[in-house]
Amino acid sequence: MIRQAVVERRTRETEVRVELRLEPGDIKVDTPIRFLNHMLETLIFYMGASGSINAVDLRGFDDHHVVEDVAIVLGTAMDKALGDRVGIARFGWSIVPMDDALALVAVDLGGRSYFVFDGSFSRDTVGDLSTDMIPHFIRSFADSARATVHVKLLGGENEHHKVEAIFKALGLSLRQAMQIVSDQVMSTKGVI
Repeated sequence: MIRQAVVERRTRETEVRVELRLEPGDIKVDTPIRFLNHMLETLIFYMGASGSINAVDLRGFDDHHVVEDVAIVLGTAMDKALGDRVGIARFGWSIVPMDDALALVAVDLGGRSYFVFDGSFSRDTVGDLSTDMIPHFIRSFADSARATVHVKLLGGENEHHKVEAIFKALGLSLRQAMQIVSDQVMSTKGVI
């Protein structure tokens, strides 16, 4: 069974297209925010997924609309690619060190969106990405993927390392949670 989805979103601010396959392969990311490209490639790679993300900024205000819309479309693609979620492990967690930084992420792909972020950044930007967009990206992704995501930044001094540790941990957690482990729904309710 190939778990995949193609989702497009067009607004007055952006045009976003995501092709996502929940299996390893080629990854192509093209948004106007170079550091976001790096983090999206990192996320998809550590998820054990593949596909492409293309985003165009139609207004050029700042990075907010692109980050938010990419997160919405990627989360929606994840939701669609998971299908009825029967047989997935559902839960995933990871602790990732990156030099001075340490990030913990736990996810539940049980169909309910929730988001918790415990951490802070000492700079306003990393490259051309606003650091306040990091939690906003993950919240928007969680809402659209119908996932619960907890992020805890346990340390770090280098902002690049902190952000990258978060995206790696999120990817590894999603990889674990989306694995097919049985032919049953992972819920005592019998449905997700």
